Amino acid sequence: MSRPAPAAEVPPAAPARPLRTRWLILAVLCLAQVTVVLDNTVLTVAVPVLTAELGASTADVQWTINAYALVQSGLLITAGGVVDRYGRRRMLLAGLVLFGLGSLLAALAGSTGQLVAARAGMGVGGALLVTSTLAVAMQVFDAAERPRAIGVWAAASALGFAAGPPVGGAILAHFPWEAIFLVNIPIVLLCLAAGAVLVPESRDPAGGRFDLAGVALSTAGLTAVVYAIIAGPERGWSSAPVLGAAVGGALLLVAFVRWELRVAHPMLDMGLFRNRRFVGAISGVVLITFGATGALFLLTQHLQFVRGYPAWEAGLRMVPFALSIVVLNLAGVAARLIHRLGTAAAIAVGMTLLAGGLLLVTHAPSDGYGVLLAGLLTMGTGCALANPAIVEAVMSAIPPEKAGSGAGVDGTMTEVGSSLGVAVLGAVLNARFAALLPAALAGAGSFPAALAAAATDAERGQVTAAFRAASETGQTVGAGAVLVGGLLAAWLLRRAQRAG
Repeated sequence: MSRPAPAAEVPPAAPARPLRTRWLILAVLCLAQVTVVLDNTVLTVAVPVLTAELGASTADVQWTINAYALVQSGLLITAGGVVDRYGRRRMLLAGLVLFGLGSLLAALAGSTGQLVAARAGMGVGGALLVTSTLAVAMQVFDAAERPRAIGVWAAASALGFAAGPPVGGAILAHFPWEAIFLVNIPIVLLCLAAGAVLVPESRDPAGGRFDLAGVALSTAGLTAVVYAIIAGPERGWSSAPVLGAAVGGALLLVAFVRWELRVAHPMLDMGLFRNRRFVGAISGVVLITFGATGALFLLTQHLQFVRGYPAWEAGLRMVPFALSIVVLNLAGVAARLIHRLGTAAAIAVGMTLLAGGLLLVTHAPSDGYGVLLAGLLTMGTGCALANPAIVEAVMSAIPPEKAGSGAGVDGTMTEVGSSLGVAVLGAVLNARFAALLPAALAGAGSFPAALAAAATDAERGQVTAAFRAASETGQTVGAGAVLVGGLLAAWLLRRAQRAG
């Protein structure tokens, strides 16, 4: 049986004649991206099962969930540089192999320690996939089609984020918890086979030597900073582990920047940060994801604790939000609107719609699903405009041969903004909830704890009312953060365009 011919190598810039298989390639990239993003949230519904079957403590469960995101975020800058240096197709396939092996080991784990280690291994593969999928899309589409391709890629990310809880709940309803990870295996094998045949190779011709010191400094620094953001709300922002991680991570990142400015072949070209459009775009990524992810996190809390839906059902009711993003991008509606409005205006309009939809869901007098559906569709329309626009702003501000590095920076800023949003807006929610609790229940650390400590129906009603009010406060602050972040990002990009 003859072996298939290897995929042709293309130059870093998009080919003059677009590949006929480019949309099929994008489908493979999006399938991989959905799977990677889905694994950030799919375990949220498995907490009771993991606690019972593996004897996991609260800390064990948190590490099981966070190990994946922590490793992935710490490696994104490195992964972007590796993708450009050693080949985007090659690193896409390597990421799939690592992600698949990590999923298999997670399914075979017999203890929480083994499960945490397997999840960390999945995070390594996930970092390669997040950067290589976007970098490959930048190479196989020309400038005219690239905004729509990026929109579809961004929609796949949104679908993966929203689909985690309902997918996890559906799997657990019929299969043991190991199936959550085993389901990744056939997807990985399909993407490996299709990617090996369809995806052309490309790399940065001036990649140079491997920057080992840059890898160590960036990985350690980003991991420490993201750990501090994740651990801050629970351990306390002034606790020694959190402060130590934050300060140490910041110092390591300063050392990374200084090193990259001196080394002949840097992992990340610091000259990118002299580009006002690039700086405005990545600032926008942080601002937008801070408000959007934090607000959506609070909305899921509202659906579970105020409206009483289980985690998987709350996720299922959020699906119209993700589906509206997917439909608007697949149909090309979002790309046409972004082209007509311009990048900056699309971001401003999109984030205004997202903020308005969140306020509608939060303050509408009715708790019926009709109001929630209208709010979710409004929010989805806003994200369908703003998310592709901000990714396109980042990627269009860098040379095509640095697509992997651009994807790494975009992914890192997304993770930092998302973690900050959940941490800060979660702190607003918790502070308001604690202030509104009855004196007899003061000190209860969470809604479930306060509800369990309530002795009478009247006290339980007070706890629920306190959480509802706190949730409304947090979501309102989140909507304000979305609006301010979107308008500020649009202003920064508009200013950069005028300066250019």
